Amino acid sequence: MIDETALLESKALRSSVLDHTEVLDKVKALSLLPDGMHVTTAMVATYFEVAERAINSLLQRHRAELETNGLRVLRGAELQEFKSFNLKLYPESYPQPRSSMALWPRRTVLNVAMLLRDSDVARQVRTYLLDMEYLARTQPVENPAPTDIASLDDRIDQRITHILGKTVVPMFNALIQTSGEHRRELMALRAGVQRIERRIRQHHARLQRLEDPREERPLAGVMATMDAMNGRQFEEHVATLLRRDGCTNVVVQGGRGDRGVDVTALTSGGRRIVAQCKRFAPYLSITSPEVQKFVGAAKVLYAADVALFVATCPFTPDALNIAAQSGVTAVHRGLLEEWSAGATLEVLE
Repeated sequence: MIDETALLESKALRSSVLDHTEVLDKVKALSLLPDGMHVTTAMVATYFEVAERAINSLLQRHRAELETNGLRVLRGAELQEFKSFNLKLYPESYPQPRSSMALWPRRTVLNVAMLLRDSDVARQVRTYLLDMEYLARTQPVENPAPTDIASLDDRIDQRITHILGKTVVPMFNALIQTSGEHRRELMALRAGVQRIERRIRQHHARLQRLEDPREERPLAGVMATMDAMNGRQFEEHVATLLRRDGCTNVVVQGGRGDRGVDVTALTSGGRRIVAQCKRFAPYLSITSPEVQKFVGAAKVLYAADVALFVATCPFTPDALNIAAQSGVTAVHRGLLEEWSAGATLEVLE
């Protein structure tokens, strides 16, 4: 079995597993440039949660190997052509280099994962590679299960929604028509059943989105775009997501005098929403004092029914605990990525 040291030291062994670029997405989402194929040096550093100078240093030491596996450095007319066809479409979202730009395809990013020693993300990628290699050597080949047979979970969800929609709800309709004394109670029960049916459908759709292969999900460039925003642009982005999900009276009020709240709104059901928006670098974390401060503003000053702390970075465990205990929804980097790509937040439903 290949071990981690061998991957770090042997170019031949690294080359033997470079086709398994899918392991990158098993660890975390790799945001791509608008061409859907490449990332910049800064984006490589963000993915591996290291300083950009560490990637530049690695590039200098292993340039020949990286270029063999697809690394390109654009200059002059070639750089201008790439910018005109790609970066100019998003002038405020991506850096506009003056003299040169390194383009890293997924294969080369995987190459970096097998060369970068001081990165937890790179170690996780190598672990996936080693696990895949071990399973390939030790697991017997089995006939794949037919893909056209619905899973047990799918059949259960379909059966429940069928019973609710085709049997229980019509029964309530009939009872409401014939009952005068308990009409209001029956209507309330029917609404509850319909709400359960709707939630099951939403839950099933959400699970399908999460289980789909990462390359089929529209996430390319989502986080890279937000990482390039300034604070005000990020607040406007969160406001756009709220409007998309049916919220009304959406107001962006970040700035002086906002009393710790950047966006206010109402859910489709009339509940009051307040949101704090933090556009931090992905290697930073939201800490418990920041959440505690927001709790005071959301619950005391604004009497919010729904409190969202939205951040482009993770939350510390203590911060997550305080958020959960205080009724604050912590929209961390991963959840924000899903929300921006089309998923809905349960707390808004």
